[in-house]
Amino acid sequence: MNSVYYNTDINDDLRRERLFEGQLFVGAARESTSALCALARDMCEEAFAPYDPQEAQHHMPVEDYVAILAELKPKFIHHPRCKEIIPGILADCGCDLEKTYFDAPRLRTVTSDGYLTAGLGYPFKPHRDTWYSPPMCQINWWLPVHPIESENAMAFHMHYWDRPIENSSHEFNYQEWNLTGRKQAPKLVKQDTRRQSEATEPLQLDPELRIVTEPGGLTIFSAAHLHSTVPNTTERTRISIDFRTVHMDDLVENRGAPNLDSNCTETTIGDYLRGSDLSHVPEEIAEMYENIAAVGG
Repeated sequence: MNSVYYNTDINDDLRRERLFEGQLFVGAARESTSALCALARDMCEEAFAPYDPQEAQHHMPVEDYVAILAELKPKFIHHPRCKEIIPGILADCGCDLEKTYFDAPRLRTVTSDGYLTAGLGYPFKPHRDTWYSPPMCQINWWLPVHPIESENAMAFHMHYWDRPIENSSHEFNYQEWNLTGRKQAPKLVKQDTRRQSEATEPLQLDPELRIVTEPGGLTIFSAAHLHSTVPNTTERTRISIDFRTVHMDDLVENRGAPNLDSNCTETTIGDYLRGSDLSHVPEEIAEMYENIAAVGG
């Protein structure tokens, strides 16, 4: 049975163990998460001025909107403050920064009522992040930048935690995605033609769980959870941030959520930076996961 732990005082080792069993952890906003949201809000307000970033979609052609995102999103990803704030978030949550590695934060924009459904505004279909080449021990951290509602949140499809799904992950190669898929995003406005990992069988999406937090509230979950973008019917763009972590002990011991159905190739192992000094995963550990990815497993 899946459970949601709210504001639970639990050490990181036990939390990761529970996450790998399919549990979810939700926490209230704190100073560190609010700082990351404030950075995102400031950057969004500057980029979309004179319009409110949540309302800008109603005031400009979609092509102009995409042009703004094409500059804004990488600017946020590479902002030096992100690499300062995220270790602070991890420390606040009890993570050992000597053993916890994180990747670059992503700024997500989900417009309402079908305004932008491709490329930089692609609303994700039901998927597991493990269909996109991470280690099975990857943990996802998600937080909204502005107030959200059930109608523009994220949905977890709990029926599939322990059920395999027929999917196209065997066609996904992370290196090819970095070279082509990501670079194509700013050019895709009306239709997203990129081949992404997705279910290839009909899905029973109910029961689903939608978690609504305050801005800066954290939702922490295993990369193996099936989740999707809720169709946004609020007339406001949902802006959120997500980043991912792996723990050195889990990498060394090959611990993580069960791999029910992921068959992608290549690996995200080179993306993670250590919380204490921003160094990469040691070469000998990275090679282990590169070798696993080379045989599709």
